[in-house]
Formats: sequence, structure tokens, C-alpha cells
Amino acid sequence: MKKKFRLSVWQFLAVGYLIVIFMGSVLLILPFATAEGESTSYLNALFTSTSATCVTGLAPYDTGTHWTLFGQIVILLLIQTGGLGFMTFVSIMFIIIGRNMGLENKHLIMASSGGKLSGVSGLVKRIVIGSAIFEALGAILLSVRFVPDLGWGRGIYFAVFHSVSAFCNAGFDIMGMNGWASLSHYATDPLVTLTIAGLIIMGGLGFCVWGDVIDCRFRFKKYQLNTKVVLIMSLILLLAGTALFLGFEWNNPLYADYNFGEKLLVSVFNSVTPRTAGFYVTNPADFSDSGYVVTIMLMFIGGASGSTAGGLKVGTFAVIIMGMIGVFRGNRDINIGKKRIEYSLLSQALAIFAACLMLLMIATLSICAIEGGDADFKSALFECVSALGTVGISLNVPHGAGIINFTATLKPASEVIIIILMYAGRVGILTLAFALAKKRTSTGVRMPVDSLLIG
Repeated sequence: MKKKFRLSVWQFLAVGYLIVIFMGSVLLILPFATAEGESTSYLNALFTSTSATCVTGLAPYDTGTHWTLFGQIVILLLIQTGGLGFMTFVSIMFIIIGRNMGLENKHLIMASSGGKLSGVSGLVKRIVIGSAIFEALGAILLSVRFVPDLGWGRGIYFAVFHSVSAFCNAGFDIMGMNGWASLSHYATDPLVTLTIAGLIIMGGLGFCVWGDVIDCRFRFKKYQLNTKVVLIMSLILLLAGTALFLGFEWNNPLYADYNFGEKLLVSVFNSVTPRTAGFYVTNPADFSDSGYVVTIMLMFIGGASGSTAGGLKVGTFAVIIMGMIGVFRGNRDINIGKKRIEYSLLSQALAIFAACLMLLMIATLSICAIEGGDADFKSALFECVSALGTVGISLNVPHGAGIINFTATLKPASEVIIIILMYAGRVGILTLAFALAKKRTSTGVRMPVDSLLIG
């Protein structure tokens, strides 16, 4: 009798995102999804669907002018699905029809959101309710500015679209409908920039972090280690990024017309959005070389695990840093505060780090080879990090008689590479590794120990 084939938890998650991506591409290729006078190839529809589902924001077309209202709503639904997680929507369906999720589905939720098995149903409800509250509050605040500028109908629509896109760390914007480049029109407007930045931060902290903060009633000492690390690392990266942008870009023509308060506001936004939202208020192509490197680093690190953000993840980065410090000090254990973490966690963190670096090197090299003289290394590397980190920022490059974002200049083969990076960045390197790995039974036999020279 043949053994029944069953997908593992990791395979189910990986396949689930693929299903959503292909469904989205089918909807976007429909004639009424594209604005009159525009044309959409299937590859670009697939690219856009992948970018939206993987909450990245890279786009071969301007979202505000290329797509009809139907197309934009499809993109928004894909963003919401990808932001909250595929398994969250599966669980919502179980709750709606009144069925028990079952142990296997609970394991899937735990794997995708980082929750505890015993509290999965509560976690799903918190994710949905919390997301709705933040997105609604963001939309209300943005409406205060957008309605007077754009009118009631368009103003409310813009507010809702950008609130969902910001909270889900997607970075898609429809400002092109007004001839504006992302949020540059509101660069010095505290209401818009701080609202968008706040939504990005809340989405990037992670659903389990919110729950722990609420359960512990904002008492820091009672937080779980993961919550403490995420909050502290996020604050450090925010402050360090702001200070570096303020210092490196102070004399940049980008900041020339700003007073100190406006420079500080813009620097805060420039520090927040690479982790991992994709909006911008100042053109990243005009950053100094130092600002470029800071942006690359922030995009690579990303947000928290179990959140709407992508990247290496702040928890992974913290484990690597603390492991490095422990090794250099000759410590037997890796200590974070008053807690000790297993070396196996450091091994996983280093494996993810190495895999990300290898993917970026191979992808950047491949795109430079495919594009030939049409792509410089700086733009190609930026695009690849942005894709793997599910950020969505792209550098503007000369093209023909004008300037266009680098994504729109890519050849089909390069687009496929970026699609793979976006997918890997959202699903997760570790999830993909477990999904592709074959199950092996331990024989109990271990190889003899030897050594290598390192350092």
C-alpha cells in the first residue's frame, strides 16, 4: 500500500504563498485591471502580485496610473493577505464557519506568527483586531491631510490604501495619480510622515510582541526575552539610523531647503522606511555614499520575526552580535541580559545570515551579467537587498531621455531573479530550507571529530 503524501508545516506555508501569488497574477492580467492606454504582460502581473503578496513594493509600473481601481484593490488585498500572513486568513475562515482549527493548523499558525500553541485562537483574533485598529487609526489621521488636499472620495481612498500599505510594510503607493514621487510631497509634514512611520514601526514589531506588551500591562521587566530584544534593537536601529542620516546628509542638496526640525523629521523617516516599508520622502538615488550604505544595512537587517516586515530580522541580528561577543570573550554560554540561549540558535542565525549573503551575491552578479551595460553594481545590489528584505525601494536611474526606477528597466530574466528574492524574503530562508529538505532518520552514527584553522 502506497504511503499517503502529506505536506509538512513548512511546505504548506511555502505553497500557500505561491497559490496566493498566482491567483493575484491571474486577476491582474485581466483586461479591466489595467488602465486604458496601458498594457500588462503576464510576467509583470506576476512580478506585481509577488511584490504585493510578499509586502515588498517593487513595481515595474506606477501603481497609481497603470492600474484601474479594480487592479489597485487586488493589490491592496494581496498586501493585506501577505502582511497578516497566509495562515492567518486560513484560520479566519475556520473561525467564520465555526470549525475547530485542529492541531496541525495550530502548528502552522505558530510557525508563521511565532505564537504559542496553547493560545493560537486568541493570537489570530489579536492579529485581526489589532491590525484593524492600527490601520483604521492610520487612515483617520491620514484623512485629516488627504481629504483637504484631494477631496472626500479620493482623500479617504488614499488614506486607507496608504495606511494598509504602511502597516503591512508593503511600500506600495498611488501618489503617481497626482504626479508625486512616493511621499515626497509630504516630506516635511509631521502628520503624514510620523503617521506612516508609526504604522511601519507597529507592523514591524510583530504580533506576538504586541500581545506580550498588553499581557504584561507595559511592565518591561515582565516581558519575554524576545519582546525585550525586539524593542531594544528596534529603538537602537531607529536612533542610530536617524543620527547617521542626519550627519551624513546634513550638507546634501537633498536637505538644503530644510531647517533643523525638518532635517530631523526626514532623517527619522529615512531611518524607519528601509525596515522594511519602501516609501520615501527624499530620493534614495541622491543619498551620499554613506547614506546609501546605511540604507543597505537597515534593509538587510529588517524588522522582527512574526511581523509584517522582512529582512534578516532583528532577533537574528541580536543573536549573531551576542554570539560574536561571547566567542571573543571566551564565554562558554551566550548570555542576553539574565538569560542564556542555546548555541543551536546561534548556528541557525549564522546559517540564515550566510544564506542571505550568498543569495545576494549570486543575484547581484547574475543581474549585472544579464543587464550588461544597462545596470551598474550600485543599483543592482540595492535592488537585490530591497527584494530579499521585502523593502521595495528602488534607485532611479537614467533611461532613454528621462529618469526611471531601476525595477522598470529590468529584463525578463532579471525580473524572475527579483521575484525569487521577494518570495524567499517573505516566506523566510529557514522556512524554505525546511520545506525543501528531505526527512531523514537518525542512524545514531556520528563522524569522528577533526579541526580546521579559522580566523
